[in-house]
Amino acid sequence: MTVLANAHPLNSLQAGHLLRPVRANSRRSSSWDRTGANHDWVSVGAGETVTLLEHDGPGCVTHFYAAMIMPRITDYRDAIVRCYWEGSSVPSVEVPLGDFFGLSHARIREFSSQMMAVNPGYGPSHGLNCYFPMPFSQHALITLENRGEHTLGGPHGALWFHVDYDAYAEPLPDDTLHFHAQFRQELTTEAIGDEPNQTLHDAVNLTGAENYVVLEAEGRGHMVGLHLQVNNKAGGWYGEGDDMVFIDGATWPPSIHGTGTEEIFGGGACPNVEYSSAYTGFHMIESPDFAGLTGMYRWYVHDPLRFEQNIRWTIEHGHANNFANGYASVGYWYQDPIATRQPELPSRTDLLPPLDPRHEDLYERMIATARRARENGDSLGLLRFDELGLAFYRGDWDVAERLLETFA
Repeated sequence: MTVLANAHPLNSLQAGHLLRPVRANSRRSSSWDRTGANHDWVSVGAGETVTLLEHDGPGCVTHFYAAMIMPRITDYRDAIVRCYWEGSSVPSVEVPLGDFFGLSHARIREFSSQMMAVNPGYGPSHGLNCYFPMPFSQHALITLENRGEHTLGGPHGALWFHVDYDAYAEPLPDDTLHFHAQFRQELTTEAIGDEPNQTLHDAVNLTGAENYVVLEAEGRGHMVGLHLQVNNKAGGWYGEGDDMVFIDGATWPPSIHGTGTEEIFGGGACPNVEYSSAYTGFHMIESPDFAGLTGMYRWYVHDPLRFEQNIRWTIEHGHANNFANGYASVGYWYQDPIATRQPELPSRTDLLPPLDPRHEDLYERMIATARRARENGDSLGLLRFDELGLAFYRGDWDVAERLLETFA
């Protein structure tokens, strides 16, 4: 008796796909030094654009990695990732580098999740990782533009990258969906109603018209991820805002209606401690009283938000939109056909993250301190520098300043 291959118990194993041959070749596009030396990075000067991957024929990106050493904090917003599939002139992905990988407000938070990870290195360097598969049938092009005034990567002027992918011997199935990611931002939302910036329960929102919009897409597919950032300028608990998702032309009520911001990201009531898990996280909380900067992620992998015609993912900024705060976001989704338009990316000035007035001075002092320790062969000082780098890139300005004084 013949056992059907796809019915065999091997295929029910968690990694069962590794037990059968696949007609594919594994490839990598990376920043390795073509001279054979060890300068395994690329320099991306002000106003320059570099190609991270270009490939003809069917395939799929399986892993995307990037890292810098002692970059300017603004590098994470000045560097723009764009992905073009099948020769389209419209990028299916157009997102600042840090935001794409889950860095909220260009601040470093190390976290590990199913689809993104930010891993530690030496204090002022971190590895950014993305595991969303990105298929293409004929052509793939991934670029990185530097909209800043300096070469990316601080004093070293270096960016390391890997784009791992499979090249297939056979065409993709005709119904394959393409990966997309969309960045949006509203520097200050408009507070609606007579009680701005207060935690409300009785105000009414029965239209969703004033909600912050994370994603609008036309086509057939499913939303698979969300990275949301809030600059809580108003202070207090801002998270009574519900998610409202309008699918396939729905008006009111929305197709999906939530019960508050923290529920979207798997938290208990009013999270004030950072956490991250496989699919949900409040991975950035600047203050336990909710003021200042926060960041959170939700990967809809087990429960993708499916649409046949269009999707509009929105969230209230405070209950009934009564908070005036800063919002930014990345929506991740797959669709067919490839998107023919994306929202216009904000200007470089509007994309600059919120920064302490001391940050430029602290950065220059940090660079000088590292250079001096290296020139003096001060290995102990370089070890202590690890703590300084961690504080600076987290945005812990007072801690960074105190640590710098210990090097004087």
